[in-house]
Amino acid sequence: MGVLDLGIIAFANPLLLAALALLPLLWLLLRVTPPAPRRLFFPAISMLLGLKAQEETPNKTPWWLVLLRAVATALVILGLAQPVLNPDRNFSGSGPLILIVDDGWSSARFWSHRLAAAERLTAQAAREDRDVFVVTTAKQARGDAPLIPVPANEAQKALRSLEPKPWPLDRPGALERFKANFDGSSAHVVWLSDGLLGSETEESLQAFARELQNFGQLDILEDLPGASARLLLPPDSRDLALVPRVERASGEGEEGLNILSIGPDGEIIAKTPVFFEAGAKVAEGEIDLPAELRNRIEQLRIDEEKGAGAVLLLDERWRRRPVGVVEEFSEALSQPLLSGAYFLERALAPYTELRRGTQEELLQRELAVIITTDDSELSDLSALQDWTENGGLLLRFSGPRLAQDPSGLLPVELRGRDRVLGGALTWNEPEKLAPFPDESPFQGLEVPADVLVNRQVLAEPSLDLARKTWASLADGTPLVTAERQGEGWVVLFHISANTDWSNLPLSGLFVDMIRRLLQVSEGVVSQDSATELAPLSTLDGYGVLTSPGPKASNITAEQIQEEGSIGPLAPPGYYGEGSLRRAHNLGGDIAALSPLPAPSVGVTLSSYGESREFPFGPWLITLALLLLLSDFVISLILRGHFTGAKGMATQTGLIALICLVGFAASGIEAQAQTNEARALEATSATRLGFVLTDVPEVDATSAAGLSGLTRILHLRTSIEAAPPLPIDIEQDELAFFPLIYWPILRDHEGPSAKAKEKLQNYMANGGTVLFDLRDPTAGARITGQTSQAEESLQRVLTGVEIPPLVPIPPDHVLTKSFYLMQDFPGRFAGGTLWVEGAEAKDRDGVSSIVIGSNDWASAWAVDRLSRPLNPVVPGGERQREMAYRFGVNLVMYALTGNYKADQVHVPFILERLGQ
Repeated sequence: MGVLDLGIIAFANPLLLAALALLPLLWLLLRVTPPAPRRLFFPAISMLLGLKAQEETPNKTPWWLVLLRAVATALVILGLAQPVLNPDRNFSGSGPLILIVDDGWSSARFWSHRLAAAERLTAQAAREDRDVFVVTTAKQARGDAPLIPVPANEAQKALRSLEPKPWPLDRPGALERFKANFDGSSAHVVWLSDGLLGSETEESLQAFARELQNFGQLDILEDLPGASARLLLPPDSRDLALVPRVERASGEGEEGLNILSIGPDGEIIAKTPVFFEAGAKVAEGEIDLPAELRNRIEQLRIDEEKGAGAVLLLDERWRRRPVGVVEEFSEALSQPLLSGAYFLERALAPYTELRRGTQEELLQRELAVIITTDDSELSDLSALQDWTENGGLLLRFSGPRLAQDPSGLLPVELRGRDRVLGGALTWNEPEKLAPFPDESPFQGLEVPADVLVNRQVLAEPSLDLARKTWASLADGTPLVTAERQGEGWVVLFHISANTDWSNLPLSGLFVDMIRRLLQVSEGVVSQDSATELAPLSTLDGYGVLTSPGPKASNITAEQIQEEGSIGPLAPPGYYGEGSLRRAHNLGGDIAALSPLPAPSVGVTLSSYGESREFPFGPWLITLALLLLLSDFVISLILRGHFTGAKGMATQTGLIALICLVGFAASGIEAQAQTNEARALEATSATRLGFVLTDVPEVDATSAAGLSGLTRILHLRTSIEAAPPLPIDIEQDELAFFPLIYWPILRDHEGPSAKAKEKLQNYMANGGTVLFDLRDPTAGARITGQTSQAEESLQRVLTGVEIPPLVPIPPDHVLTKSFYLMQDFPGRFAGGTLWVEGAEAKDRDGVSSIVIGSNDWASAWAVDRLSRPLNPVVPGGERQREMAYRFGVNLVMYALTGNYKADQVHVPFILERLGQ
């Protein structure tokens, strides 16, 4: 069945329009069929009184009623023909529709835009009776189902189950998979792109586009400028601070965002601002925290952005390990610039917290590493051994004293003398370092040719000496040896920490070696880079840490370091074995971000959401049902079921026709029907409403949050709430909603005076508004605002009569309207909840305004499978449960007023409290 395109209007089922030819027959049928006669019951004697009938029963249907019924029938026929206002142009060619969907990590930010565009395109394919190929471009694992064309309705079902993947794209591979099952042409190709170049070069991407053009006309959809995904890069360390870095594809304009530092229990430890200068593609922040707090950070996350690229997992490689250096003998301090402690401090100070003291003082502090030089005063080796066996790393440096007395806590047995390389009395030359073995934590470090060793202590040969050797000289003699001691390590440099025996302390290699040993202090670096690490938890396409999927497999520590290793078999996440846990991040695996190049000639480029296509068939059928309802009422009047209704039928019919003419004169526009349809939709059941902010991420979170709360209401209460509705505060009526959720943006300009008047009337007539500042640092005070969110709230409420507000009292009805509770957490805990200071008697005691800052919608938000979308901090899932309970209490409070404040309930409440 083809599509009938009339320019501004198209019909998906034009054959149904043939039924309009039956309207004249219907007119004649209704015209000659009189309405049912009225029955009059009267005594026969009344005829003797000369009673004259004042009215006559018509013998045919009035013309206006026939016209009303004919128009209603025509509207039903037109509605079933599926008319579309401002239809998109028909697809080119006669073959199938080919949808190329970029569903990699960068598509999660505005995934809903891609799904909406795909739904619209497949609906158009259904109207044109075309099959659809759905080709996803994210990397695929072997054994995935082959690509085959499917009917448009099946393609819509497949698209609804599609989710973004947390790994990069493989567009050439997707093209090869598609070409293996498609050998025709004359198709129409639509590429739902992520707007990024990906791992391809511009030349290879142009070749990809030309290949698609070989199948038919190519259209490319992409996000609006500046809306492409951002990538969180591995952080650097600078002056004891952690420096997170964010990359964007385009350097156009200035842009600011926040990076959240999240702890092991989901708590937000720090909120770091990052600002892009105009022309900059990479921006940096600075997280300067005490070591104890910094070491608790497990995730860095771009605030209010979804996707695996917006999350960076941290492991022990980014921990700041406190290190202690045992004080040296007093004679060694006479020349401090030549002591080993001086060189160690210079190497460690930029990367860790360094503490100096005696052995007893250091053992009383929480340290990861203790370092001793040859001049260190060691009073109790047994205490050091106990500390090491409990998980510490003891790093020792050699010297003349150790060469003369090679006993104590050492990883290998030493000879009773040292070895001198070079000098007037030796035949040997100073030795260079050998490359580091694969099983060494120093593996991968480049060995400079100018690093020389002229003196060392020697290890006694043994069968396990090679296993204990982490670094050696070119002649094979050990330079660094190590041995496990319980849960910790003992590591020995066979040279001194100063420059007496080697120039290694003067090189950058010395700094890198010490930093690698700091990582070993917590078991981060595997002693075998080929050791397989099992997936512990992985990120999904929205950046949420979940259990590993069935395809996730083991990888090695060496593979984690390789570029391009992330894919369906190795998604980003945590991998580990035993106590070892390594983070596998997208940020270190993705090449530099670049926008898509300009399309070639013949390719149509547009943005998501540009289509003005609007199917209005349901509105026509709704109007037809209203006309038929009017016809029913008129028929009842004509049959005499209403007394004293003389002339009413004619008036009602004419009014209905006048309304119909007015509707036709105003044009068939969707906006002309919105108010009635919305009123019907909003009043058909109890619904929660949320105010639109024009920020897609915030609006999507509000919708998902109130949907999650509605689900909880279904499960736990008798409230049969329908899905929530969005509210345009400037246009929509507010009176239909018992509760409105209003998220406040940091840069909100405030509504118009007309909207504020509507808000005032809504609150004055019993409505309740929950203003959510969504900022854990806000809400301490409602007057004298200091944060951006509080300033935005002030602009929203300026000109609105707000009653005095107070922090919610312990005995407020909201604390007991369904659950008994005193705290009201959301995504964030803490903060203050503000309500009216005095209960409004004309509103049944319900506060018209509730203000908080805990981002409740993010805590309530769930996906289509009812899975939480956002972490809650710091209380985890227990806190999410309390957030749901607050939502239930708030809805019950808005619906029932001060019902629970009734004294009859006090004994039962006290009984539940155990008093």
